[in-house]
Amino acid sequence: MSYYVRRMQLEDVRQVADIDREAFPTMMPSANFQRELQNRLAYYIVVCDTDKTLPAPEVKPAPATGLQKVDSKVMRFFNHDRFFAAESAPNGREYVVGFVGMWMLVDEAHITNIAVRESYKRRGIGELLMISGIELASEVKAHLITLEVRVSNTIAQNLYLKYGFTKVGLRRGYYSDNFEDGALMSTPDLASPQFQAQLQQLREQHFKKWGISSYKASRPPALKTPAMRN
Repeated sequence: MSYYVRRMQLEDVRQVADIDREAFPTMMPSANFQRELQNRLAYYIVVCDTDKTLPAPEVKPAPATGLQKVDSKVMRFFNHDRFFAAESAPNGREYVVGFVGMWMLVDEAHITNIAVRESYKRRGIGELLMISGIELASEVKAHLITLEVRVSNTIAQNLYLKYGFTKVGLRRGYYSDNFEDGALMSTPDLASPQFQAQLQQLREQHFKKWGISSYKASRPPALKTPAMRN
């Protein structure tokens, strides 16, 4: 399969919300991702499967009124697609398989959530999101990244430890569904030569194993221009 990483768009909100509910079914309600896109402090990245697309929504034409019939004749003369065909893609049909979100607080990036579709786990997507989140945090000039993780979630903790996070605190009863404690973890200075060297090595290892480019290097596939109607 082929994947690429990009910033989250409005068309992705429904899919991201579905992934969030699947990954965290006991943490309800889900975040309002549409509002998050309007939040100047929030940054979101998604991973898309380029081999899969969402089905086109069924659009039922409304009965034409007399004025609409006249407008239709005018539009046949001035065909919008002849001039704006390239802008009509991709129509929000890209299939999102995972996402990571963070808030930028002064010079600190705080990861709020990271999740992957259940059917796409164990394919390197979670680690790809971690690399991409670090890259984005560096891009927006964060000096470090923090996050909370359940004390029982050793799999996630091991991933964070791999990418330079260390445990710096404990939030008692942090999770509202069962009042489980949350371990507070933080990276060292993102700009330090040691951290950047480790990140580069891990990035290269991940690409060699999975063949997926992270956010910094990823580019969306070329869009196919729809055929123009006459």
